[in-house]
Amino acid sequence: MKSFSSSVFLFACIQLGELVEEVEFGVDMMEKMKRWVRPKWIILMAILLFLFLYVGVITWHTYKPLPAGLNYEGDIHWTDDVEMLSDLTYAQTKEGDGMVHELEIFEEIYKMIDEAEQFIVLDFFLMDHYTDENIDFPKIAETLTGKLIEKKKENPKMDIIFITDPLNKGYGSYESKWFNQLEEAGIEVVYTDLDKLRDSTPIYSGLYRTIFRWVNFEKEGWIENAMASNAPKMTLRSYLILLNIKANHRKTIVTDKSAIVSSANPHNASGLHGNVALEVKGTILNDILEAEEAVVRYTNGGSLPRVEVDAQGDGEYAVQYLTEKKILDALLGDIAAAQEGDRIRIGMFFIAMPEVVQAIVDASNRGVHVQMILDPNENSFGNEKTGIPNRPVVQKMMDETEGKLDVRWNHTVVGQYHTKLVVVQTEHETYITNGSANLTGRTLNNYNLEANLRVIAPNDSELSQEIDRYFNRLWNNEDALYTLDFEEYQDGFTFFQRGIYRLQELLKLTTY
Repeated sequence: MKSFSSSVFLFACIQLGELVEEVEFGVDMMEKMKRWVRPKWIILMAILLFLFLYVGVITWHTYKPLPAGLNYEGDIHWTDDVEMLSDLTYAQTKEGDGMVHELEIFEEIYKMIDEAEQFIVLDFFLMDHYTDENIDFPKIAETLTGKLIEKKKENPKMDIIFITDPLNKGYGSYESKWFNQLEEAGIEVVYTDLDKLRDSTPIYSGLYRTIFRWVNFEKEGWIENAMASNAPKMTLRSYLILLNIKANHRKTIVTDKSAIVSSANPHNASGLHGNVALEVKGTILNDILEAEEAVVRYTNGGSLPRVEVDAQGDGEYAVQYLTEKKILDALLGDIAAAQEGDRIRIGMFFIAMPEVVQAIVDASNRGVHVQMILDPNENSFGNEKTGIPNRPVVQKMMDETEGKLDVRWNHTVVGQYHTKLVVVQTEHETYITNGSANLTGRTLNNYNLEANLRVIAPNDSELSQEIDRYFNRLWNNEDALYTLDFEEYQDGFTFFQRGIYRLQELLKLTTY
């Protein structure tokens, strides 16, 4: 019995020992698992936290409030003084024989500067002289700079303010020769703060705002400039800013005498582009100054002068200054007013915004005669482009209207058809909008800063007739080869362009 008890005790001790070993093994395994799981858990939590931050940053900067005074809708003013100006480069043949340049816009701007007595306010997107093309471009940057400096010397107390985009200094990579000269002469230069604008490329801008914006270790640029190979080199930081694709894209000048709202930049390599401008006088000048003051105020602080002008109760033309999405709101209303038998004519560099595209398709399908002269998106400062967005978008519009749209491509012998003109002609009135805004989401959805002049004119007015002559001349190739048939740029590749365009539109990774 004693031997049996000893055996039982020995067996129990063995089992207990094995149990202890198992427990120790389990504890050891748990410790090893903890050591393995803890860093993985930390990494997972860090990834989740970053994704939460990334989505939050995207959401906020896509929909955040705009600085006060943007998305501006001015009052309707009445005036007898509205004039159309245009720049055209054309030839007699596809090969460019007999090339002619008709350039009115900056000649009129120089005249405005000469005649100004109290102040000059300019807001232009792009002003430089760099180019890779072996073409004798007009020296607009040099001439405009010289005119402003000369005016300041003549009248040192005159307020001259030039609002522009930081693209002109490579987003901080270098100084602008021309703007430096202006500042040295005592002219105020305002480089628009783009950071406070909404982000139009959210996938990229979310990464930029959370990670890339902290990249700032270079003292000098080393990457070739995208504008031209002979332009100063840019830093990586500046390229990271550029890829946000946002801009003060306005093209406006206002003095105490008149204002011009244009699609033309004081950029030498753009000097032979096709462009249209409207010059206006009267009480609307103070609306333009109010809208431009908003950019100065939120960027640097400060104010702009005003013009003393008697209120006008009547006049032949109703005029209105619009910026950002207010351009879209008015445009959609004007297109909707067109009914069967009316006419819409468009001269445009880019057309892509779904709301506008659909409004034009609907107008065509209800019997409005739609004519469009478009840039073929073939050339950009000497570099070949893919035809996006215009070619695939217009093909889609043709399909949805069963070919009822009339479309011709501008014969861009040099440069681009950079115009941004929409004309809606109803039975009694002509609605005109022209300025900096392309028909794209980036320009019309409160991302870029844009500025257009809207005019309502009688059909028998001089302005309406001037616009008729302009379109008829280009459409009918009256004295040169201005436009080409729609089929000229439509081919088998258009199908693939539509797929690329749709992907770009979905991801918002575009420059339009």
